[in-house]
Amino acid sequence: MKLDALEIFAIAPPAPGWGGRYWLIVRVTTACGITGLGEVYAAGVGPTAMRVVISDVFARHMHGESPENVELMSRRAQSSGFTQRPDPTVFGAFSGLEMACWDILGKARERPVWALLGGRMNDRLRAYTYLYPMPHHDMDQFWIDPELAAEAAADCVAQGYTAVKFDPAGPYTIRGGHMPALSDIDLSARFCAAIRGAVGIRADLLFGTHGQFTPAGAIRLAQAIAPHDPLWFEEPIPPDNLPGLAEVAAHTPIPIATGERLCTISEFALALRYGARILQPALGRAGGVWEGKKIAILAEAAGAQIAPHLYAGPVEWAANVHLGVTCANLLMVEAIETPFHDALVTGRPKVENGFVAAPDTPGLGITLNDDIARAHAYGEDRLHLEMQEAPCDWQNGNAFGGGAAD
Repeated sequence: MKLDALEIFAIAPPAPGWGGRYWLIVRVTTACGITGLGEVYAAGVGPTAMRVVISDVFARHMHGESPENVELMSRRAQSSGFTQRPDPTVFGAFSGLEMACWDILGKARERPVWALLGGRMNDRLRAYTYLYPMPHHDMDQFWIDPELAAEAAADCVAQGYTAVKFDPAGPYTIRGGHMPALSDIDLSARFCAAIRGAVGIRADLLFGTHGQFTPAGAIRLAQAIAPHDPLWFEEPIPPDNLPGLAEVAAHTPIPIATGERLCTISEFALALRYGARILQPALGRAGGVWEGKKIAILAEAAGAQIAPHLYAGPVEWAANVHLGVTCANLLMVEAIETPFHDALVTGRPKVENGFVAAPDTPGLGITLNDDIARAHAYGEDRLHLEMQEAPCDWQNGNAFGGGAAD
């Protein structure tokens, strides 16, 4: 059984595009005809360039290899070009391809991927969701209105969710880390108060910032929201400032969560050392399923938990679920439930009453709908997510459109 052929799909979800502007999904086929799906998360180059990177990584490090040899192929990718350090573009490409290897192996052995990673620890997984506008909400107003967010949170709890995530402290600017405006601190505190008032103790509050603040600014923000008892403070500062992460962790009772933009166990080990207590690997960037399992074990040894990140399509979601089934220290998994996620693949694990059942079909258990993938092919060359160049607006306030594609 040898890896033989590669297909790459850049797929644009319909507006507003929850999960990003497009998803990069790969399908790998063995010489004996078994196929596997994987997904590359949030590449830092456009899809045209990323197709070339993915193809190069496959041809250089994986073609003709057994899909069983994920550790060997991972080391090749990490060492590519005499680097021996995490490169988010190269390793992101490898991550999606590695995911496909596990799908192949599960199908070949007629077992779910989780059965090849230590077996089933969890029969069902706690899920959380980002707060998205309800059909009657004004899309622009939603991101700056605590009462609309509270209404959406109450609706999520009614569906069974026991945790909701939101991030009103923008902007997402290339000038981070910056000191938050007082208006951003005030809005964040009002969001937390309104959502806590709407859900009471029925749901945890998950506060995100996407690495936008200086350590001092993050501490000021944490002090303002701490009275509402968030479960986590996500990426309070840019991901490379690990000493700053320790500074923030030392000055707030809110557990620090991070990992969406980290690669390999080496970066996650440093995050743990500097105060992170909830690790959020994005499997389509961090190294794939096997690297995700390593990260989970690393966290378990440090008394930390994992909560796999998702702002992508249904293939990375399926991989997150299979990993989560095997982990004793799983906190929860991030979910995005849209009709397009359902339509693009069959067999997708679904959230029911706030939880996801362990899948029981071979491999990742999903099949790509080629007709839908081709009908929604992405034809532009922008990035999956983009930050603004303008600095923080200290006079008129700031808003972030929740990752909606424009």
